[in-house]
Amino acid sequence: MDITVRDITADPGLEVHAVAGRGGLDRPIRWAHVTELPDPAPWMRGGELVLSAGMGVGSEGRAAYVRRVHDAGCVGLAFAIDVWMEQIPEEILAEGDRLDLPILRVEGGTPFIAVVETVADHHANERAREQSRVLGAQDSMARAVLRSGPPGVMGELASSTAGACLLLDPNGLTRLAAPEGEPEWHALVRTAARGQRTRGMTVLADGDASVLLQSLGTTGRTLGWLAVRHPEPASPHVRMLANHAASLLAVDLMYSREARRSLFRERAPHLRAALEDGGGRILPPLPEPPWEVVHYPCPSPEAALVRAADALPDLLGPTRASERVGLCTFGDALVAVLPVTGHPRTGQRLLEVLGDLPDGPTAAGACGARSPAELPAAVDRARQAATEGYRHADDSDAWSLLRDNLSPEGARAFGRAVLGPLHEHDVRNSTDLAHTLRHFLDNGAHIEATARELGVHRNTLRGRLRTAERVLNRDLREARARLELWTALYLEPMRCHDGSWHR
Repeated sequence: MDITVRDITADPGLEVHAVAGRGGLDRPIRWAHVTELPDPAPWMRGGELVLSAGMGVGSEGRAAYVRRVHDAGCVGLAFAIDVWMEQIPEEILAEGDRLDLPILRVEGGTPFIAVVETVADHHANERAREQSRVLGAQDSMARAVLRSGPPGVMGELASSTAGACLLLDPNGLTRLAAPEGEPEWHALVRTAARGQRTRGMTVLADGDASVLLQSLGTTGRTLGWLAVRHPEPASPHVRMLANHAASLLAVDLMYSREARRSLFRERAPHLRAALEDGGGRILPPLPEPPWEVVHYPCPSPEAALVRAADALPDLLGPTRASERVGLCTFGDALVAVLPVTGHPRTGQRLLEVLGDLPDGPTAAGACGARSPAELPAAVDRARQAATEGYRHADDSDAWSLLRDNLSPEGARAFGRAVLGPLHEHDVRNSTDLAHTLRHFLDNGAHIEATARELGVHRNTLRGRLRTAERVLNRDLREARARLELWTALYLEPMRCHDGSWHR
């Protein structure tokens, strides 16, 4: 916080009063300077409160003296009374009012050094407070990286610098932004990051704002970039916080990369066993079904597994979702069990990443699966589909033919007509009857099987189904009602933002 001319006049330890130019009392004081020169302007840098006994102010040119001080960027002019002059001349007061340059009267026993010390002490205390804020912000970021990882560090950095932050992946794509959004300066940073060949910090100009771009990682492949936008020229404290955040993010990314590789290696045998027989095994953590099972034939499946583990946070976002993915070597191939996403599918995007390896795969086959029991058949169908490029076995089945010939508008209208009341009930009551209904229909309307799959008591399931029937005004015993509901439930998650369809 700046010290202003008004603060000097309000200090109870000083007898300093404003007698003219009160419109400029809120100007910040950079320094207080004592001078008796007839023209102090050449020796000023701007922001000074000029203190004078008036010896350099003659009987003529008094208004010109005030103008010279004002034009030099000074923020106020203070005169000691009863030292050289008994009263401040009217010409000085009038010119101060005209320029809104505060004219101050220093009275009583207040020495100039007391005013100078007040300004100096304020700046010294402000520097100490700023250093304390920096240390506090560094501690907050250190705690945040342990508590919530990169998102926490980004949030603390944006808050402590009163700016905005952007974290880019090694390809220059947005990984995290604080605050969220896509302002114009993000494009500036991405362009600079893709063209940056050296490590370290680069300062970019964005109008009056400054953008600090810092590479992450000290050796090997660049782990990404951190950008901090500050509305003013970046101070040393902002640079310190940006460097500290970059170090925390780099360490977190390096540790996360090695930990993620080890994690997938440990889980691989369990997933491989499930792919071989589909049941009776403890599955590693996987995404919520349905799954995209992808088969990547390649000469070095172990190297492909390591590269896939490194790429998952960039493909799925830097969240725990990237760890709830199945990866294992399967003969002469890498097999991945991935969440179902829009176009392009995650498996297709991962093929592009793996294709950069010297012995990386050039083809990938995929197939959908909805339960562990379906994994062996799904990986076999995916293996047969892996002929060239990326091929999904489900794209040529009968359901795909029906789905691809439906217009998005027609599907939306059908979904609203069938499921509208159910979705409104779920939103209003924080329930998920649509999810329950889908599992019930997938299990052939079998109560016991559905209850086991959902992990609830059969009476709880029956209560949910009765509520769904009441809300929908449909009888789940009727084949037509079940057909319409199943179709609507399966059309909904297949629609992408661009209007295309996926499983």
